[in-house]
Amino acid sequence: MCPTTADGPTPAVDRRGRPSLTPRELEILRLWVLGESKKATAADLGISLGTINTHLIRIRAKYARLGRPVANKTELLIRALQDGIVTLGEL
Repeated sequence: MCPTTADGPTPAVDRRGRPSLTPRELEILRLWVLGESKKATAADLGISLGTINTHLIRIRAKYARLGRPVANKTELLIRALQDGIVTLGEL
């Protein structure tokens, strides 16, 4: 079953072939891979560490469903660079 938004079902893949991440997932992914710890990311966003972990689990699952699994932060950074979510200039 596809997640839904106010506009209807969210597709699993965007038109560029990367997973369709929610705005919050993108925000958490960017903050975390750009050097913040999970704890610091949670504090910056005013959410719990458990919520950060839940979002990262969902992000990893979306990549895995596309056959592009990520096992750790380094691999997630590589995917974020490949997909244009972050740039080398931001590192």
